Amino acid sequence: MRNAILFNLITLDGFFEGPGNDITWHQVDDEFNEFAIEQLNSTDGLIFGRVTYQLMANIWPTPAGLDGEPATAKLMNSLPKYVFSRTLTKVDWNNTSLMKGDAVKELTKLKKGNGKDLFIFGSAELSSTFIRHGLIDEFRLLVNPILLGSGIPLFKDDHELIKLRLLKTRTFRNGNVLLYYQPSR
Repeated sequence: MRNAILFNLITLDGFFEGPGNDITWHQVDDEFNEFAIEQLNSTDGLIFGRVTYQLMANIWPTPAGLDGEPATAKLMNSLPKYVFSRTLTKVDWNNTSLMKGDAVKELTKLKKGNGKDLFIFGSAELSSTFIRHGLIDEFRLLVNPILLGSGIPLFKDDHELIKLRLLKTRTFRNGNVLLYYQPSR
């Protein structure tokens, strides 16, 4: 059985996006890019909600993505992608499947398959649904040393108390801290 791992860059005050989908505050450098490749090599499936899918599909298969971060772009473009959306009618990005059914049932089915862990990037609304139904097996939060003040919080207040167990941490030279948590079940 595969695990569903939620990975996001967040601010110290808990936002994963600023107003208007602003992520210019992300501290992305060579060390982060090496980590991104490590992480992408450990998965065989990426999960997105509609908004995150559209943002990613507008970067990675384009010259900006291909030329800017070719190793990451190669993995992002080749890995299987699962887009959960009630409004999209088609997906054009290479190796992408549109998941139109019940998100909880669809992820449960994906997790039962063989293979490596599945990663959920961005997608706060979709992640909130999965959290509420106990489908997230690990939280990886890359805390950027910044207070944004406003934006879109990663965690919504629509679930019960969830206790987490710290698995490990990793500190990056630029001040980012990666926290690995597992729900205590």
